[in-house]
Amino acid sequence: MKRIFLLLVTNLAVLAVLTIVAHLVGLDRWLAVRGSSLGALLAFAAVFGFGGAFISLLMSKWMAKRAMGVRVISHPTSPAEQWLVALVERLARAAGVGMPEVGVFDSPEPNAFATGYSRDRALVAVSTGLFATMNEQEIEAVVGHELTHVANGDMVTLTLIQGVVNTFVIFLSRIIGNLVDRTLFRSEDGRGPAYFVSVIVSQIVLGILANTIVMAFSRWREFRADRGGAHLAGIPNMIAALEALKRVHEPLPSQQFASFGIASGPVSRGIRRLFMSHPPLDERIAALRALTAA
Repeated sequence: MKRIFLLLVTNLAVLAVLTIVAHLVGLDRWLAVRGSSLGALLAFAAVFGFGGAFISLLMSKWMAKRAMGVRVISHPTSPAEQWLVALVERLARAAGVGMPEVGVFDSPEPNAFATGYSRDRALVAVSTGLFATMNEQEIEAVVGHELTHVANGDMVTLTLIQGVVNTFVIFLSRIIGNLVDRTLFRSEDGRGPAYFVSVIVSQIVLGILANTIVMAFSRWREFRADRGGAHLAGIPNMIAALEALKRVHEPLPSQQFASFGIASGPVSRGIRRLFMSHPPLDERIAALRALTAA
């Protein structure tokens, strides 16, 4: 949940900065004069779209540390930290990835995430709330889930999907900006006053809508990471960890967790589901129980 949110926010911020830079240095105007074909526009969009996605990926670990206040455990200072580092080392070896950085962040809610641009240069961080609400077997399953994300290269795959999405968002937003400017201001090249504003607005709207594709991939990979966590720590422990999350978050005090998939019933259906980064916990638990029956 945390890593997806941070990656998407960073990606939108990077795209906005790149768009402003392209406008200020005249790349849009150059494109209008030298390469107004759709092919040239698509190439321009691909360079900026994938560039924005990969910049976000390279910044992901740095952003996560600062946004979440992660304290990296360089030298364990307590038995709990020693146990956590040893656990991550053992599971990383079992998952076939390099030893990641291990960190802790202050949060009363049980949470954990893994991020980074490489299988061998990742960060795994857990919240203080995770230690407070789960036993060692459940924490082992959660860490196994996160390390499966690393082993599967999910962050890189997510970045590639985001790059494709970015490309078409940039491409379509400039076509919309051109049409709006030609229609409202009758400018000859479609790069008048309304163009820049229309591009920014349509890029934001299209970006939000297009992220439903990224969310769909994110939900699918959560099921796969659950299976990986079950393989590393045992199916009963993975189920117990998800049930521990249910006990903490249900009944929900509001809709604030709906977009993160921590919900059941009506919230899991319809338009809200399109923007969930995680499937509902009941579905994840049912998928794991199906493994035991197979």
